Amino acid sequence: MLKKEILWREILNQAVENKKIEFTQKELARKFGISTSTVFNALKIPRAQGAILVSGRNFRVADIEKFLYIWATQRNLEKEIIFKTFTPKNAKETEGLMPSGIIFSCYSAYSQKYRDTPADYDKVYVYADKEKLEEIKKRFPKAKGNPNIFVLKKDSFSASYGDLTPDVQTFVDLWNLKDWYAKDFLNKLKEKIIK
Repeated sequence: MLKKEILWREILNQAVENKKIEFTQKELARKFGISTSTVFNALKIPRAQGAILVSGRNFRVADIEKFLYIWATQRNLEKEIIFKTFTPKNAKETEGLMPSGIIFSCYSAYSQKYRDTPADYDKVYVYADKEKLEEIKKRFPKAKGNPNIFVLKKDSFSASYGDLTPDVQTFVDLWNLKDWYAKDFLNKLKEKIIK
């Protein structure tokens, strides 16, 4: 994930989960070990679109929904895929066979967090580091067929959100999927995020 996306995830997650909408560039730079100029550059697009408002040293989230859509349209999920394969197992079986230490996203994240499935799904998306990727490959070797397991590159900060992607990232990841049922999940998740 790009540095700006890591920052966007944090800002949006704080706004949605903790109702925190005011930030300083300095606090984000310190938290993620990056320069304030990197934070400044990450804020250019949402600032230009009116999703955030800057005043002096602070900025605040002015429009969560707009910011979420900015990230969703900027995201390139396909580029994050480091491994994909096919398994004849259903999605729930596949999820149960995943090693610990991975992070579920998309349909699995929604389904596990809310104990609900707005539509049947047959694809599993997870984030993993190199070590877990090797374990996944052992459990689900490369096989012929339409891929239904997708492993995405895990960033160094994603583990701080737990074993499921935060709702804002789940939304953005779902936005980038072509499956007909992605829209059902998106609509349900939007109801939970945008209140």
